[in-house]
Amino acid sequence: MRIDIISIFPEFFGVLDISLLGRARQAGLIDLDVHNLRDFTHDRHNTVDDTPYGGGAGMVMKPEPWGEALDSILPAIGDADAGTPEPAGGPVLIFPSPAGEQFTQAMARELANEPHLVFGCGRYEGIDQRVVDHFAARGRVRLVSLGDYVLNGGEVAVMAMIEAIGRLIPGVVGNPESLVEESHEDGLLEYPSYTKPASWRGLEVPPVLLSGNHGAIATWRRQQQIERTRLVRPDLLPAEDDADLQPPANSKARRAARG
Repeated sequence: MRIDIISIFPEFFGVLDISLLGRARQAGLIDLDVHNLRDFTHDRHNTVDDTPYGGGAGMVMKPEPWGEALDSILPAIGDADAGTPEPAGGPVLIFPSPAGEQFTQAMARELANEPHLVFGCGRYEGIDQRVVDHFAARGRVRLVSLGDYVLNGGEVAVMAMIEAIGRLIPGVVGNPESLVEESHEDGLLEYPSYTKPASWRGLEVPPVLLSGNHGAIATWRRQQQIERTRLVRPDLLPAEDDADLQPPANSKARRAARG
């Protein structure tokens, strides 16, 4: 997968050189490039923002540097000023925005199948709307929100999305089975996990996990998922969740594969 990021703080993304994503880059699974938006300005102050039309607090990011930055990354198809669409399989351009659709695990899995993602990190009061409108006419543009809160800029949101998307790319996570039973993969929160020792500071591992009975373990874990979701995120539960108390048909094989 190719990932391009545009930001006025490119150094923010140095953390992508460590851990699983860093190894994925070294292995050639992810080709990532970070672009400094100020490199596409033409005044001595490298200005990327200006006052908003219509008045109001704050500043708005100017369209000119964004247009030049994105033109340098996106395929040059037809007449850009005429709004000629990019090919259907072209890059997906993602702008973090509190006005966007909510980022979910399902979206992360969908985007992990794309060959090229371009992230635009806004700042201040946001990016001039014409940037979104212009590139939406040329290709696939998505406004995406992490949740119902406001951040200082798009960098944190982009980091979270790349982390969620990148780990789903085949080969990034060493044991792909570990991705199957995580929170939100089946619409529920993940069950609690335990390891050795069996007793720690007076707290015991649930006996069922020591039983060796994979069927009973699968049922217990499913029940824990339902209960944890009911307590913390009841909005995720289906209307009728009694049937969901039964473990998935292939859960025993999954547990055995994970040891």
